[in-house]
Amino acid sequence: MDNPIAANVLGTAGAVCWSIQLIPQIWINYRRHHTTGLQPSMMLLWAFAGVPLGIYNVVSNFNIALQIQPQILTFLSLVTWAQCHYYSSKWSLKKCVAVTLAIGLILGGLEAGLIFALRIPKRDGLQWPLTLMAVLSAVFLSLGVLRHYWDIYTHKTVRGISFLFVFIDALGDLTSLISIFFEKHLDVLGMVIYGSELILWIGVMACGGWFNLKPWVERWLKKKREEGSQMGSEETRRQNVVTEHNMPSSTSVFRTPSSEDNVVVRREVRTSETEV
Repeated sequence: MDNPIAANVLGTAGAVCWSIQLIPQIWINYRRHHTTGLQPSMMLLWAFAGVPLGIYNVVSNFNIALQIQPQILTFLSLVTWAQCHYYSSKWSLKKCVAVTLAIGLILGGLEAGLIFALRIPKRDGLQWPLTLMAVLSAVFLSLGVLRHYWDIYTHKTVRGISFLFVFIDALGDLTSLISIFFEKHLDVLGMVIYGSELILWIGVMACGGWFNLKPWVERWLKKKREEGSQMGSEETRRQNVVTEHNMPSSTSVFRTPSSEDNVVVRREVRTSETEV
């Protein structure tokens, strides 16, 4: 289905999602001043994945949004990776900046060199080098997310990762995947790259629903039930107090026949005195 406008719109939407996907995670890390549960190896694998993905998208001459997308992925992944070492490994700020900058420059130079190098075999009709780049990017992206699956399995909870980040990233994968359908040639490998990560993120969200959301809902329902039972007990106590106040006094309840006769005699005496 050849529709360049739709491809560019959807590709741009995917690039926007990937441009902001890690910002919520970076912000949460900054606010909490820790990255407990967030896997630095996942972030580094994602930074590596941006290189072959960028090579593949640029050499394949995808729309400009998809060509920029991997560069943003690498940059934000390296920033998040640096946060992990700053907060968890207690690296100094200078060390974080120096090491991150060095890795970024190496990855950028490697990508630029391979883009020029792989255009030659593509021009000659040799496709396997590009196929290798696509496979490598899919493997790095998947391994990054799978690393978090191991943490979920170990701790029986989804920790350290922002669900807003997961949602935005999954949305970026989805829009990028759909944009491929509107390219002139349907690219199966591109579909595998974005589709595999989308499936893995859906799995993470499902784990979050089971391990995080389900216990929270159960605690909330239990709290509501306890509040309801306490209110019911208080209402019962109030009703008992009102009932006790409305009951007749003890002098009117415990009457004897002799006491009633004495009352009658006193009334008759008062009447006779009045007549006299």
